[in-house]
Amino acid sequence: MTDLFDGYEVPTVNGRPAWDEMFERSTVARPAAATLHGALHALSRDDLDARATARDGRFRDQGITFSLSGEERPFPLDLVPRVIDAQEWRVVEAGVIQRVKALEAFLADVYGPRHVLKDGIVPHRLVTSSTHFHRSAAGIVPPNGVRVHVAGIDVVRGGDGRFRVLEDNLRCPSGVSYVIENRRMMVRLFPDLFGLHRVLPVESYPSRLLAALRAAAPTRASEPNVVVLTPGVYNSAYFEHAFLAQQMGVPLVEGRDLVCRDNVVFMRTFGVERRVDVVYRRIDDDYLDPLHFRPDSLVGSPGILNAARAGNVTISNAVGNGVADDKLIATYVPDLIRYYLGEEALLPNVETYRPEDPDKLAFVLDRLDRLVIKPVDGSGGYGITIGPQATDGELATARAALIDNPRGFIVQEVVELSTAPTLVGDRLVPRHLDLRPFAINDGERIWVLPGGLTRVALREGSLIVNSSQGGGSKDTWVLAPGRGDDELTDTPFPFGAVVAAGIQPDPGPVDRDDTAQQQQQQQ
Repeated sequence: MTDLFDGYEVPTVNGRPAWDEMFERSTVARPAAATLHGALHALSRDDLDARATARDGRFRDQGITFSLSGEERPFPLDLVPRVIDAQEWRVVEAGVIQRVKALEAFLADVYGPRHVLKDGIVPHRLVTSSTHFHRSAAGIVPPNGVRVHVAGIDVVRGGDGRFRVLEDNLRCPSGVSYVIENRRMMVRLFPDLFGLHRVLPVESYPSRLLAALRAAAPTRASEPNVVVLTPGVYNSAYFEHAFLAQQMGVPLVEGRDLVCRDNVVFMRTFGVERRVDVVYRRIDDDYLDPLHFRPDSLVGSPGILNAARAGNVTISNAVGNGVADDKLIATYVPDLIRYYLGEEALLPNVETYRPEDPDKLAFVLDRLDRLVIKPVDGSGGYGITIGPQATDGELATARAALIDNPRGFIVQEVVELSTAPTLVGDRLVPRHLDLRPFAINDGERIWVLPGGLTRVALREGSLIVNSSQGGGSKDTWVLAPGRGDDELTDTPFPFGAVVAAGIQPDPGPVDRDDTAQQQQQQQ
């Protein structure tokens, strides 16, 4: 397969090589990827084509698809995996755990005593003006103190090789089903490659999620009943909703299947009502409960928030979490880590400016063609303006929007995302990518799925990796520690999950891909 690598050039940024996940420089593979690089050379083009055909057919037959422009398509899995060695993973994992702990503490505080606001760590007006701050969630204390049962933390790697946080997803983070299915597909297609690598497993995610949901149930529930609440088959992430329900062995329900009576939630099934203790919802706050939010919602369950306030049901993730993944408030997370944990951030934020500050607004308006402008409550890659790639008209529109509503945007320096070999046409070419690790908090510890979802921009030069914008994905291989490395496994390889050495998280004090526009299902 040497001809597939012909002409592969590591991109340069300001005259210096960008960070490539496989190559230190053109033709010289990084140590962690050297075995993979060598194995790929042994494959013929016909062999690779056959595996790609098998991939697409199996995904289509199993319904492993996503909706793009109204069309169901097989989820685009690139056949070249991304490799992360054990030492690098320690940094990512520890940073994600630290960040989730701080965000848990922030949410408990902001919907409780509000010390963080009184002490001036985060301005009061930023919290109360956030689209996803819900006063109706104030005073609701989850049974085990956990509000972020599932987190998806988007990280990127810049030219210096360091990981940085791009954004947090604490409401309904999507994509983990593709992590698991991508791995199953790669094992089928490349069994020999797995024989050459000690790749940490991802299959335990559903069982760990179910354990965390059960641990969050009201204390009166000795055998908690858990359901997955979906807006229905018209939602772009419906495959994931059905997948997780099936893998956990719990019912998949729609709002019309639930009834709230006397502040207790019941599920209607075959003419019988069954009490529900935990609702893993994949519906945005605005559509969850018509009594408290949008009265025209057809996909929610009236009264479910009252049941949560009464302590009779747990909603996962908690209502109001979106205030913590508001992109403007997320710029304060390093301060929150210092405030709540007394530590410095292990994973820094991408350098970000707050245009609601008049001085920063003037600064960014002068440099708009060199920066990235994002809506604070945007998702799916929509609404982003990348200055160096924008037209004059797009920059003028972004400028007017910033001046009109500076609170509604953040502005970031362009991060030249790391690249990795990606099969496009008949050869491998560098394409930009990011990483979404998923964390589960069960109230006793925070566990991070080894690897997570690597999303890759398939268009040349594009920095938008979202599947809704034409992006694809890669299987993410986190390598187990070798001899001489600190042992990371909490049970013997390959059956255990992995946590950072020496880290014992304290108990707590979610594409956003499920966008609001997709929540309204036809009656």
